[in-house]
Amino acid sequence: MITALRVGVLSVCLAFPAVATTTWIRSAGHRLERQLQAEKTPATQDVAVAAAANEQYCTVQLKRILRRVLRSCGLIGSGSAGGTTARGCHPVDAKSVATMSGSDFNALFLPMKSRGGIIQFEQGKSALDDADRALVDKVFGEQRGASYFFMVARSSPEGSVKTNRRLSKERAEGLMAHLKQRFSDPDLEKKVGLLWLGEEFAQLDKSFCEWKRSGPADNCKPKDINRSAFVAWIDCRL
Repeated sequence: MITALRVGVLSVCLAFPAVATTTWIRSAGHRLERQLQAEKTPATQDVAVAAAANEQYCTVQLKRILRRVLRSCGLIGSGSAGGTTARGCHPVDAKSVATMSGSDFNALFLPMKSRGGIIQFEQGKSALDDADRALVDKVFGEQRGASYFFMVARSSPEGSVKTNRRLSKERAEGLMAHLKQRFSDPDLEKKVGLLWLGEEFAQLDKSFCEWKRSGPADNCKPKDINRSAFVAWIDCRL
């Protein structure tokens, strides 16, 4: 009788660790499953948000060009060296970075018409007038979750190449200086990308006359539309 009792007690003692281990493993498995599920849910939501931020024009080719421009022209980073001058791309850089023709480069931006505007300048001038300021303020004020604001300045072919490079650079920097003064945004230089193309690369054609413009309605000859800078938010997740 005593022997049987001892055997029973011993059996219970031997079985307890196995049962406890099995129970612990099951419990841990349930906890791991709940944790994985909790981690999966936010990730799914993030993907949905990212997809919503990509417009239909965000093609693989456009994203490739945008990444190349943002990195090669110093537009991704800590901002400018100081003052009102932001970093950007001059004409020679732009040609090598784009690795495509000027017309193909411009065609990438045509679908952004509803998100952009064209700031037109007087010949040989880089100063903004009231109509220019009003349009850039309107376009910049409609960010709607976009990440990058591009300002691509040009000049018409009158004058020397050197003069037109300088002029388009002054136009881009003048717009940047205005945004800094108008909008108190500490991250402004992380959002705004500048390119100045002079007369040498990607001259605008008549299709850009359909954009919102700060110049008179009938001033859209090639020389008029290229004394300008186009500005646009780009709704692409890079």
